[in-house]
Order: sequence, then C-alpha cells, then structure tokens
Amino acid sequence: MPSTPHHGPPLLPTEGNYSICSMHPSNFTRGLTGVNLQMDEMTTWALWLSIVAMCLIIIIARLIQGGVSRLRHLFNLRTDPLQQAYWARNGTVIWPWLKKNLVYAALRKKRHNRNLQVGRLNMGTIPSRFHTLLLTLYILSNVAYCCLLNFKSCNKSALLAELRGRTGHLAFVNMMPLMIFAGRNNAFIPLLRVSFDTFNILHRWIGRLVVVEAIVHTGAWMAAKHIADTKEGNKNGMMEALYGSPFLSWGTVSLVSMIFVLVQASSAIRHLAYETFLHLHQLLAFIAFLGAAIHGHQGQLPLTNYVYATIAFWFLERLIRLSKIIYRNFGLRSSTRVIVEALPEACRVTFELKRPWELRPGCHVYAHFPTLTWSLSSHPFSIAWYDTRPTPYRSLEDEKLPSSIKDLDPPLPSRTTTSITLIMSKKEGMTSKLHALARASPSGIINIRGFIEGPYGGQESLHSYGTILLFAGGVGITHQLSHVRDLLETYNDATSAVRKIVLIWSVRSQDAFDWVHPWMTEIFQMPHRRQVLKVLLFVTKPRHAGDVVSRSNQVQMFGGRCKPGRIVEEEFEKRAGAMAVTVCGPGAFADEVRAATRERVQEGVVDFMEESFSW
Repeated sequence: MPSTPHHGPPLLPTEGNYSICSMHPSNFTRGLTGVNLQMDEMTTWALWLSIVAMCLIIIIARLIQGGVSRLRHLFNLRTDPLQQAYWARNGTVIWPWLKKNLVYAALRKKRHNRNLQVGRLNMGTIPSRFHTLLLTLYILSNVAYCCLLNFKSCNKSALLAELRGRTGHLAFVNMMPLMIFAGRNNAFIPLLRVSFDTFNILHRWIGRLVVVEAIVHTGAWMAAKHIADTKEGNKNGMMEALYGSPFLSWGTVSLVSMIFVLVQASSAIRHLAYETFLHLHQLLAFIAFLGAAIHGHQGQLPLTNYVYATIAFWFLERLIRLSKIIYRNFGLRSSTRVIVEALPEACRVTFELKRPWELRPGCHVYAHFPTLTWSLSSHPFSIAWYDTRPTPYRSLEDEKLPSSIKDLDPPLPSRTTTSITLIMSKKEGMTSKLHALARASPSGIINIRGFIEGPYGGQESLHSYGTILLFAGGVGITHQLSHVRDLLETYNDATSAVRKIVLIWSVRSQDAFDWVHPWMTEIFQMPHRRQVLKVLLFVTKPRHAGDVVSRSNQVQMFGGRCKPGRIVEEEFEKRAGAMAVTVCGPGAFADEVRAATRERVQEGVVDFMEESFSW
C-alpha cells in the first residue's frame, strides 16, 4: 500500500540530484521514491515466463500422451484381447516412474482427498505431491523476487520502499492468475486437460500468497512511516495519513477485505456454511479488487491495468455463465422443466431442456434452484443419464383451418429435446430441502423451477484402453454410469479398443440400488454386455446377511468394505491391453484406489483418473 501519490517521473534509487543516504525518511513514504521499477518489471516477466514454461511442458506432455492414445486406439479397434498385449507393456521406465512417484503420488503415504478432521472441524485436504511441487516452486519464486533488494543501501527507509514496491507489484501481478484459475470457464482447463479441482487448489494458495504480499507491502510502508514520524516527532502521523488520503484509505479497504477473505476461506468455515461462505467470499473479493484498482489509479501506480483486466475478466466469466444458462434453459414461451423424485436418502432430478446439448461421458453440471435458496447458489453434480429424443410440436403457422383433405392430418414438425438426470444425495442445505419437498408429495414426485449450467469436465477419453476399472463410492456411481454406457455403445460399434469393463460400486445399504435401477436395467439389456461388462457391488452395512446374493458371474455382490488393492491386482493380472483406473467417491475411498493403482504403474501401462469436487 504505497503512500501518497506522486505525479511526474518516478524517482528511482540512484545517486542523482539527491543522495539516497541524505534523503529524509519521509521521502520514502510517498510516491515511487526508492521503488526499483526496473527490477519490478524484470520479476514480472520472470513470473509470467515461469507460468508459460509450465504450461508448455504440460501441453507437450499432453500432446505426447494424446498421440500415443490415438495410435493405441486406431491399432486396437478390431483386435482381440491377446493382440493388445503390446500396448499393455511400458515402452519406457521414466514416465511410469514419474507417475508413481510424482504425478499420482499423495504427499505422504496415501492421504490426499481424505479430509483432515480436528474434532468436528473439517480442515480440508492435502495437495498431492505434484501439486505441492508446483505450489512450492511458485511460492518460493515469489519469495526470491521479494528478496532481490539492495541490502547495501545506506538508508533503511530506501530498503523498505523497495520492498514495499516489490511486494505490491507482485500482488497486482498474481491477481490475474488468481482470478483466472477460479473460473469455471477457465480456458486452461480444456487446453491443458487439467481438472477444475486442480485449478481450485492453485486458486486457494495463490490467494493466500496475494494476501501475504499485501500484508508485507503495507507493513513495509508502516515501518518506513514510523521511522519518518519518529524523526519528525509526530506521534499521529500514520493515522492522519490513512484517514486523510483516499489513496491510502482505498488501499486499507482492499487489505482489510483480503484479510477477511483469508480467514473466512479457511476449510473449517467453508464446510460449516458453504453457501454463506461462497457469497460472502465473492463480495469481499470484489471489494478487495475494487479497492486495489482505486488505490492504483489514485497513485498512478504501475500495473494498475492488471487489476482492471482482472475485474474485467471477473465480469466476462460471469457473463459467459449467464449466457449459457439463458441459452440452454430458456425459450420464447417456456423454460427448463424440472422433475424431482424422492428416493431413499436421495433425489432423482431430471431436467428437460429447451435446447439439445452435446454431452461427453463424465461431464458434470451446476444445478440452480432459485425457489429453494435465498441466492443464486449452484452445486456441481455428475450427469448420471441423458436422453435425446424428437418431440413434436405445432407452431403458430400450423394453427389454421384445413383447406383440403390432406390438411386434416398433416405430419407434425419435430424438435429435439434433451433430458439430463442427476442423483442428489441428501445432505444439509439445498439437497435436504429438495428431498423434503419431494417426500411431502403424495406421489413422491414434484415439479419445481430450476435450471442447470454446463456441461463441464469430461476431458478424458477411455476409448483407447483395453481394460477399464470404474470405481464408485456412494453417489459417485453417477459419474461412472455415463462411461459404462458410452463404452458399451462404442464396443458394439467397433469404435473403441475396450474389451473389458469392470464397474465397482461401494454403498452403505441396498437402498442405494434404487437410485440407478432404471439405467442399470437399460445397460443390462444392451447387446454384448455379458462379453464385456462385469459389475462388483459392495454393501458395507447390509440389513440382513441373506440379502447379499450374487446373481451371476457378471453381477457379483459382497458384504463388507471394498478392497481396491485386491481388485486392481486381480484385474491387472487378467488385463487386456492398456488399463485405465477411474474413481469417483469419498476422499478416503479415492485415496485407496489411487494407492492401489500406483503399485502397478511400473509393471504395465496403467493410467489413473479421479473425479472430485473439493470445496
């Protein structure tokens, strides 16, 4: 938070008309006196180049992965399992080693997405080893840039001014990736094929970095101001400056808002009342950015345009989201129709959309129910099932008296209607209210106002793998169903390399089977299902031991907890071609699947994919 604005050319720390050593300390509390703009610009370029370099490395790695996957896909379209043996072996030792020890690895042992609990407080998750490496390099680079100061300066106030300028400069620069990484329409997600969940982790840590830099920035100014006031004998100089200058006042508003964001964004507070957190978080963040923009404008500070661009991106991202919602959900005379059916401990929610969607397996959407909550909050849900069908209708031009016999029974024009169905497990907040409303209905089914935003995700294709293991825990089955359906369809069309699909679903009780009963019935009726698909069901708390009965070798049911390590080991030994392991479920369950997969990546081609919504 630099002090009072300086008009005119910046005063750099050089021996010009004034000697740094003899300058009064108050000169370093205003304007850009003592600020090393040249070094600030160099650190800006270094920071952006490091981000670009990391993106290029990921893009190159993705291109190589994509090329190998494409070749594997094309060469195995019409092969039998034995002919895929070549693609089951690793062609190098470097990439499998990196997958086991860096890319797929938890920071320590197994724990990654399992929440840390302190009493009843949820303290969040631990970044993976790869995430930790990226964050450590990024944070340490910022620390290094802040330490590139002239420690030989003969004037302590000049050193503080240089530190103030550097930290303020870097805080402005970091605001750009901070905002970009928070957006659902982040262009880097499809470009790098990196999940929104990963960018969310980066967003949180860069946000903490910005707040720390803003605090150091302000602390450096306060230290220099204290030195100057002490020399002048002015005990109230700091408070007079803060209250008397709009420049300083708006900088203070920005800093205080950032500190509030830092506190209320802690995992414990987020999980206590997420909807309240979300809207307060957005409000405080906007005030912080607005205060920083006015602060920079008042002081004619370098890189103020970064803050303007950040705010502009914030509005643009929300405009894109609003445009998607309006286009997908609203027509000239009607809007999306929502049907809610109460199920045991969950709801089956179907959205009949006004326009067709192009959906990829593994997509998710954000559901809005404005009549249930006081705000336009939204929650992510995997798409469990979707249907596209022609729907006849009459237009106004068709509503006219017939003029001939042929006009008495004309064919109706048709339009395409897409319906998307979600399973919403009953939790606190919106899902609990929705379930209560549906249960209160005599039929257990209600119509309600709502709309969805999306689709998002679905970046990974499974078509090039011969063996695919789909792990699901609880409501995580919704993510895997679309993959099962897609893989069976492509197998029947001979457009994928898949020869073996194993769906593993772990639930607490058999009641959860009602969630997906109609879709599993449809899947079991698909051609060649018995040749490709095996389903393993695990019921951790069955009502009666006699209820756990396997119907066939293709659909097996077990009582007790699922043991991913044993399943991955058995299926790895009997795999056909390259193997993919995907998981969607509770954090502890996903961590077990991750650990089991890591044990096999150096023994053959095994890729791991996880769908998670950490918040």
